Amino acid sequence: MTRIDFHTNIPDKLSYACRLARKAWATRAKVVLLAEDAAQAAALNEALWTLSDTDFIPHVMAGDPLAAETPIIVTDREDVDLPHHEMLVNLTRRTPSTFAEFARVFEIISTDELDAAAGRQRYVAYKKQSYPLTHFVANQS
Repeated sequence: MTRIDFHTNIPDKLSYACRLARKAWATRAKVVLLAEDAAQAAALNEALWTLSDTDFIPHVMAGDPLAAETPIIVTDREDVDLPHHEMLVNLTRRTPSTFAEFARVFEIISTDELDAAAGRQRYVAYKKQSYPLTHFVANQS
């Protein structure tokens, strides 16, 4: 059964997703980063290239001919053929229709109230379906 990890109170979802991708790459995990829309996917793609001067995070956009060989896929579409289903990082305000195909899902919830409200709805829905859930609150003292 898919494990779902909620990360809430995130001030910058793109930076946070990039750091998660970097950690996953360090362990050789395969990740799909699901963006809200094409603009966010493009920003995420750019952010992965410029995360730091010393890190290289191999990634491509979904549908790229090298996707099957690349550990990190960026997409804003759920109807594309994805080459791997190990980890999904959800940056959207919706429940991904394909979330159950992944071993693990990271729900990234910002400090924005609309985003937080959508995240709470997803948490309740997953809980009703008995998915194993964890919750990490960023910047909690």
